[in-house]
Amino acid sequence: MCERCYPGNNAVKHIPYDQYLDKVNYRLSHSGVFLTSHKDKDNTMVMGWGGITWYWRRPIFIVPVRTTRYTWHAINETGVFTVSVPLNDELREAMAFCGSKSGRDYDKFKECNLTALPGKFVRVPVIGECNLHYECKVVFKQTMEPSLLDGGIRERHYKEHDFHTMFYGEIAACYLTE
Repeated sequence: MCERCYPGNNAVKHIPYDQYLDKVNYRLSHSGVFLTSHKDKDNTMVMGWGGITWYWRRPIFIVPVRTTRYTWHAINETGVFTVSVPLNDELREAMAFCGSKSGRDYDKFKECNLTALPGKFVRVPVIGECNLHYECKVVFKQTMEPSLLDGGIRERHYKEHDFHTMFYGEIAACYLTE
């Protein structure tokens, strides 16, 4: 266990970034994970796409965020984000709320009784009710070029022309909290 503990005795255990890769992929494809940012205030959203890979000899978490989202502005300006993964199904209501409401209009942490624990390596909190956390620093970003996208995908997912920016975040820390 790490010497630093969070309020409520939530000790931190650092783990390899890929130790829970199967659970991360499952959550991304089934219920989503929390993508958290901070600009003027803490904000989180639910991300159902993206993933962990290895680029430039470092672990990378790729997070796609539509350019129209409140979260996009925070990550684009600060260059940091966290991903908190619920390892069970206890946060369904919070996931539903955070996945359907904008941080422009709501304090999602307050509305969902989520605990913002300070990041250890980036100035963005993690969600205390989750057990698995990634802290990331953006090393590359690229907004999708619509003309390069498969027409079927473009028609199904981008009818409003609100394309994603892919933020490639180097994983600065990966850990479990109790």
